Amino acid sequence: MDYAALGRTGVRVSPLTLGAMNFGSWANSDHDDGVRIIHRALDAGINVIDTADVYSAGESEEVVGKALSGRRDDVVLATKAHGSMGEDPNMRGNSRRWLVREVENSLRRLETDHIDLYQIHRPDPECDLDETLGALTDLVRAGKIRYAGCSTFPAHRIVESHWVAERRGRERFVTEQPPYSILARGIEADVLPVAREYGMGVLPWSPLAGGWLSGKYRKGVEVDSPRMDRIPERYDPAKPQNAAKLEAVEELVRLAEDNGLTLIELALAFVLEHPAVSSAIIGPRTMEQLESQLSAAEVRLPAEVLDRIDEIVPPGTNLNRADAGWTPPELRASARRR
Repeated sequence: MDYAALGRTGVRVSPLTLGAMNFGSWANSDHDDGVRIIHRALDAGINVIDTADVYSAGESEEVVGKALSGRRDDVVLATKAHGSMGEDPNMRGNSRRWLVREVENSLRRLETDHIDLYQIHRPDPECDLDETLGALTDLVRAGKIRYAGCSTFPAHRIVESHWVAERRGRERFVTEQPPYSILARGIEADVLPVAREYGMGVLPWSPLAGGWLSGKYRKGVEVDSPRMDRIPERYDPAKPQNAAKLEAVEELVRLAEDNGLTLIELALAFVLEHPAVSSAIIGPRTMEQLESQLSAAEVRLPAEVLDRIDEIVPPGTNLNRADAGWTPPELRASARRR
């Protein structure tokens, strides 16, 4: 694999990052199988593993920690904090109180003495950014983490974070982890240009659009997926925005076949083409899924293929607004608008 710069950190990362969300009770509860998948990814040249405390309530971090026994120094290890980890209302969010406590829990589950990249999983409008960056700065100085990053932050919050870091002498976010795929291109309008402006590495999640670009979802094909019941706004094909995704998928399948590629290879290679992107996060649940994605690291898409993708889904467009990954409270709560 060709390794790329992770922003301006000096760290080199593989084009694919192994996302560990599917290791644990959420998807694949066989820990030994998860370890095998992680080892196969490392053997293939992947050198970044990304997880989060909230994935299977910490179980994912435990699987990753077990897999990295004896191989820890070969990996850029990333995890995240923000989501709820218990009934206590303070066991969540981006406060100093929680981050200083939760990083210790992640270190224990990961069986390591430091985390290479500690990311804030989502914005917290109720928490001052200086509170969060101050805590992250202290964790860097204590040797608990090497770098701080953010995930699914809107562009204006990323800019604000850099202003705060400069004015208050805090560690800055060196990476952003946004949702990005052919079907969800909204970040091309603002987040990706801002990341480049500030020299941040970008680690996109869901490059297969939550499975829509895996080949599983096709016209006329019955899909038995719990996602349709759990999050129908993103998966119910009867909804116009999802019907539009289905139409795009059919055109993308033909484009991939015409160029000797699988849909998965086309989708991952597209994300990797953007100059702001350092590494795309894949999240296999099985060894078969991992094997189907590894080859994308070697694919480069010619200009005519990229132009055709732009015709199918215009740049800067999210076919379904629900795929943006985070909805600001100003849109969720009517009381904030009237």
